[in-house]
Amino acid sequence: MNKTNISIETDKRSFVARFAERGHEGADVYFDYAATVGGIVRMLSDKYGCDFKLYYQEDQDDVWDGLEEDLAAGYQGLDFVASVFDLVETRQFLFEPKLGETQYDIRPSVRNNVFAYPEHRVAFARVPTLVNYGLGTEDLIFAESDEGLRDCLREMQGRLVRERKMNIYTDTKDGLDRNREPISQAVTRDDVIMDESLKTQIFRSIDEFFSKDRAFFQTYDIPYKRGILLYGRPGNGKTTLVKSIAGSIDAPVSYWQITEYTTSESIQEVFAAAVKQAPTVLVIEDIDSMPASCRSFFLNILDGATSKEGVFLIGTTNYPENIDPALMNRAGRFDRAYEVRLPDEEMRHAYLLRKGLGKMTDEEQLALAARRTEGFSLAQLSELYVSAALQMHYEEKVDLERLISDLRSDLNKGRRGDWLSNTGSGGSGAPYQIGFHSA
Repeated sequence: MNKTNISIETDKRSFVARFAERGHEGADVYFDYAATVGGIVRMLSDKYGCDFKLYYQEDQDDVWDGLEEDLAAGYQGLDFVASVFDLVETRQFLFEPKLGETQYDIRPSVRNNVFAYPEHRVAFARVPTLVNYGLGTEDLIFAESDEGLRDCLREMQGRLVRERKMNIYTDTKDGLDRNREPISQAVTRDDVIMDESLKTQIFRSIDEFFSKDRAFFQTYDIPYKRGILLYGRPGNGKTTLVKSIAGSIDAPVSYWQITEYTTSESIQEVFAAAVKQAPTVLVIEDIDSMPASCRSFFLNILDGATSKEGVFLIGTTNYPENIDPALMNRAGRFDRAYEVRLPDEEMRHAYLLRKGLGKMTDEEQLALAARRTEGFSLAQLSELYVSAALQMHYEEKVDLERLISDLRSDLNKGRRGDWLSNTGSGGSGAPYQIGFHSA
């Protein structure tokens, strides 16, 4: 499958540099940087009839994300100009998972090709360079004028926002990994089952922050930034809440997974990217996992006068006892901390009803299930629904008492760390036997 409308015909492909023309003295001659840049500038000038200047930007990843998206979407305002080197790949293929199918998207690669936006007289070239361990890249941006470059980048950013994709940042041992993933499943605000007062406070803050006129912040002279911390046991809806926010605002959303590899450099990079996309939401997952080596830098970033301007910051943690107290004891870091608690009986009833358990049983049994599941998280209630659906599918009836008893037994084992027992949970008291049958 090839979704892009940008075609490169092999027999007619032009190259900035060919190995035979550069000579055979060595690879360093073939990958000559100055000669390559000069060749790109000449090609652009000949094709578009104007002079191009070379621009530098310290952090260009979001710009190149935009180019990737335009290539994937087959954006009509993007031209292929030329490939750079003839002995380096010019196309790429990506696996696109789809249930029941194996699909590959084959399209021009960003590396080793020159692309231009003719309307703005702007071009991009991710040029391969020779390094000690193989090939690296040099990201080059060319434009006729500052105004043309501004307009091009502004329109590119607008297309990125309309794509309804989430920026995913993950700290790895090799540096900050950046991806853009679609918001795969629409989660509405009605899907969020939590204390109504808490839910109202959070969404009221969100709606005011992303209102078009920002009148609230101007009227009351309030800094245009916000930070909230969501804490509580796993499985009680923090992720669902974040998804509902992402799906209900017309603004970019970024998700950052803190790991043991998080550094001051990655902290700086993520916040710089967020501010450039403002107004935006930045979700920091497992904020309690922030390594001690960079906590001070993180606190300084939060204290910065402009580091969060236009950013709605959401931190999440399952272990609030591990949070650095300094995150909460100074105004301007996180403004509010909200506990996402285990659901009470009313919330459990509402959740099971919304999941569809009412279609498999009567109201009396549904109410009984809500009472009997005290201490269950929303994730465990979801598993109760799945177990009931399987039982209905195969046995054409639902025994909620048995299902709840089995799930509570597992829950208690998890709390005690006692997973092995002499009896199974089949109701007869006999142990389950798992083994191999030999012929």
